[in-house]
Amino acid sequence: MRYRKLGGSGIDVSVIGLGAISFGDPDRVAEQAASTRIVHAALDHGVNFFDTANAYGDGASEEHLGNALAGRRNEAVIATKFKLSDHAAGDDRGSETVRQRIMTSIDGSLRRLRTDHVDLYQVHHPEPDVPHEEILQPLNELVRAGKVRFIGECNYSAWRHAQSDAVSERKGWPKMVSAQGFYNLLRRHVELEVLPFCTANDVAYIPYRPLAAGFLTGKYRTGTSAPKSRKKIAKLQQDERARRVLDGLTAFATERGRSLAELAFAWLLAHPAVRTVIAGATDVPQVAANAAAADWELTLDERDAVDAIASWDGTDEEVEEPGRHTILRARR
Repeated sequence: MRYRKLGGSGIDVSVIGLGAISFGDPDRVAEQAASTRIVHAALDHGVNFFDTANAYGDGASEEHLGNALAGRRNEAVIATKFKLSDHAAGDDRGSETVRQRIMTSIDGSLRRLRTDHVDLYQVHHPEPDVPHEEILQPLNELVRAGKVRFIGECNYSAWRHAQSDAVSERKGWPKMVSAQGFYNLLRRHVELEVLPFCTANDVAYIPYRPLAAGFLTGKYRTGTSAPKSRKKIAKLQQDERARRVLDGLTAFATERGRSLAELAFAWLLAHPAVRTVIAGATDVPQVAANAAAADWELTLDERDAVDAIASWDGTDEEVEEPGRHTILRARR
C-alpha cells in the first residue's frame, strides 16, 4: 500500500480508502460480522482511511465502522460527515441553529463510532444560504476541544472553498484540508476548476464514485441487466459516449494485464491533487481487489492516453456543483 499526505494536515492516508456507505444497509452489508470482516481485511492490506457519514443508514454505517474498529482504532484515519439540512428527507433544521446541528451531529457520530475524536470532519453538502462563519466557528470549537482533528468539505465548487479559506484566514480558524467530490473517468467536471485549486493550495482531493456506480468494473456492459436499484448504471448503458469509453478503457487495461477497476483507480491517483480514493466493498475479496490497484502508477504518457480515450467536451448536467447550489429559501 502507498500513502500520501491528507493535504496540509500531515496525516498519512492510504491511496486506496474504504467507503463504508454499504455498512448497515439491509440490501448490501447488513450484518455487523460482515462489516467487521471487511474492515479488518482492509487494515490487513494497509488501508487506513475509512469514510462514512451520519446520514448513511441513519447512523448505521458509523455504528458498524465503530464496532469493527474496536481494539484497532489507532490503525485508522476516520472521516465522517454531517448535513446541515436534507430537504429530500423533509429536514430543514427547524428551530435548530447551525451551531446546534453541528454540535449534536458530532456527539452522535462520536458515540456511534466509539471514539473520542474523528480525524476528518466534513460538511456533506454546500449550504449556499448559510454564511461560512456560521459553519466554521463551531468547527473551530470542535478542533480546539479535540473532538475533531481536521475539517473538510464535500461537493464545494472551487470558489466556495476559496471563500471558506478566506474566512478562516481572517478569523484565525482552521482551514479545510480536503475536498471530496464526484470524479471518475466518465465524470470529469472537477478538472475545470476544483482540481487546479486543490493542486495549487495543497488541498487533498478525495474522489467518490470512482467506478461510476459499478459501470467501470465492466460487469454491466450493454446487454447485461443491472439491478433495478442501479438506475445510474442503466442510464450509462444507454449512453453512447459511456459505451465507447468503456470499450476503449477495457482494451487499454487488458493489454497491460490489469482489470478495468484497477485502471479507474490508477487514473485517479495519477492526478497530483488526489490523495486517496474512496473504494466501496461488500466482501473481503473486493477489498483485496481494490487494494491491488495501489501498486499501479501510470506514467504521464499512459494517463494522457487514458485521458484521450475518456475525452469530455465540457457539457452535461451539474457542471458547477453536484446537488443544490442556488438559494431556494431562507433557513436560519
